[in-house]
This record gives sequence, structure tokens and C-alpha cells, in this order.
Amino acid sequence: MSAPEPPPSTREVRENHRFDEAALAAWWQRTIGPAASLAVRQFKGGQSNPTFWVSDGERAYVLRKKPPGKLLAKAHQVEREHQVMKALASTDVPVPEVVALCEDEAVIGTPFFVMAHLEGRIFWNVQLPDVEPPRERAAIYEELARVLAAIHAVDVDAVGLGDFGPRGGYVKRQVDRWSRQYVAARTGEVAPMERLLAWLPEHVPADDATTLTHGDYRLDNLIFHPTEPRCLGVLDWELSTLGHPLADLAYTCMLYEVALPNVGGLLGVDFEATGIPTEEAFVARYLALGGRPFERADWAYMKAFGLFRLASIAQGVYARSLQGNASNANAGMFGAAVGHLAGIACRLVDC
Repeated sequence: MSAPEPPPSTREVRENHRFDEAALAAWWQRTIGPAASLAVRQFKGGQSNPTFWVSDGERAYVLRKKPPGKLLAKAHQVEREHQVMKALASTDVPVPEVVALCEDEAVIGTPFFVMAHLEGRIFWNVQLPDVEPPRERAAIYEELARVLAAIHAVDVDAVGLGDFGPRGGYVKRQVDRWSRQYVAARTGEVAPMERLLAWLPEHVPADDATTLTHGDYRLDNLIFHPTEPRCLGVLDWELSTLGHPLADLAYTCMLYEVALPNVGGLLGVDFEATGIPTEEAFVARYLALGGRPFERADWAYMKAFGLFRLASIAQGVYARSLQGNASNANAGMFGAAVGHLAGIACRLVDC
């Protein structure tokens, strides 16, 4: 059997993310298996936890670790990613096989975990410009809705995630958390963010449903089969917890409000011509596929909160870029996204 070839989405490990590969090989030998020909490359995408392609000469894996440097409290929790993905292996939610977790910082400088590498497609642009015909785009969005409904249908007690987070009060806690994260990473005053910091805590919806939530559910966090509109695995679980399912749904749908560089957004898309569902059609499919019903009066708030949270994440990426330890070399452009996203959120809720 020939050695696995690194995917084109990888590159040489960035200088500020290099670690002791000999130490990794020694740990690998003790924990996973033979590591005489261990090869390591870094994935180009990703803004939070540095992610690496690793081959032992026979099989390919993915390693996710915390970034170097001083980190915000409760950020970059690869340990939680490992926990939830391991628990979901027995459910209808597709996840990569998790192989091992290392919490010993002495090995490569931070905790990390290893999972199987999935051969498939990641759709970075939500408009799916490289997918034809339109019915194929529709099928991909159908799968996006199906998997989200499956996440929210997980019996958390049955899979050992009953204590994965507090039950109830999720939205208030999240608003508090991302407000603190933003303030901790603030590099200057952004007027719409300041308005949201004041408005969101005063208008938290009364509905308090609780399910497993992904926390960053979007199209490019799913790996699809190489030729079929079928999800092979959901990635990037570091923000997952027990929370309000509407927060996940609204976060996914906020792209109907924007047109972002690289990602694209769905603002102004010709839905009939492209096959991409409208927001109303996507939400209807989520509900029809078993998604949790919700109060329509809370929809604008949850979308605004999703944009606020994304703006807070963008601010954190931008702040790390100024420190020189962001996961992506283009992280500096995220500074401009903060005010743009916050401005859209303010228009949604008129604050």
C-alpha cells in the first residue's frame, strides 16, 4: 500500500505553529502505533485551532491543537471537541472517528487530539459556484438542514453529554460570554458593537429550549462525500454545548443577510435559478426533518446575536493577528469584518 498523499489544501507548517515533531512521534508510538515515517503538514484554512494533516505512512489523520501564545479564557477547547465527537459516534450525526486525546502540554506545547482524515469535499463558498446542476445545490442544502436537525435531536443523556453544559439560560450566558470575549480582544471602538453590547442583554428571549448545539454550524464545517450530496462528518465542535437550538439555526441562516469575501454569503442570490433554498424554505426543511420548533418573534434577535458572535470571533482573530499567532495568514482582514457584521445585526433589531 502506498503512503497517503497530502491533500492540496495543506502547506508546510507555518513558522509560528511549528512544534517538536520528534516528540509527537514518540507520543504517537506510545499511544496510536508505529510512527517511523510520520509526516506533518498544516491545513491552509481555519482561524481558531491550528489543524494539521498527519500520516504514519499507511493512514492519514487530522491533528487539532490549541494555538500558541496567551489565550482567552474558555477559548480553543480541543478537549471538548474530542469529548463531543467521541460521544456522537453512536448517533445519526456524522463525525470523524476520534483516535486519541493528549492533554499533556509537554508533548507539543498545547493539548491536542487526533481524528481520522476524511476524503471528501468542503464547500467554502455558500453559493456553491462549482456545483451543478441546481438540484445538486438543493440537495446539499437539504443535507445541511438534515444534519442540523439530527444534532438537535440527540438524546444527550443517553450518549453521556447530559453534563456537557448547564441546562437553561443559554442565550444570556452566551451574550455575556461573547461580550467579554469581544471586550478582551478589543483593539478600538466599533460603534455598532458598542450598541449591541448594551442592547442584547436587555432583550434576551423568554423561550429557553435546550438541546445539543454545535455553536459554529455552517456549510464549510461539513465534509461531503466526494461525489454525493451526503455529509461524511461535521467538524469544529469547539463551541458546542447544551444550548438553544434556535441559536444554531439562526447562525446558519445569517448568511442570507451578508455577502462576505471568500465565503460569499447569500444576499442577493437568485434562489430559483441556483437551486439554493430561500431562508424560509431552508427553515421549513429543518422543521420537517425533525428540527426543534421555535418562537418566530425570537428570530431577528437570534440572527442578530449570531452576527454579534461572529463579529466577536472576527475581533479575536484580528487581535491574534496583531500578536502574530493567528491560524491563518490572512487574519488581518477580519478587523474590517467586525463593524460590517455588527452593523447588519443592528439593522435587524433596530438598535
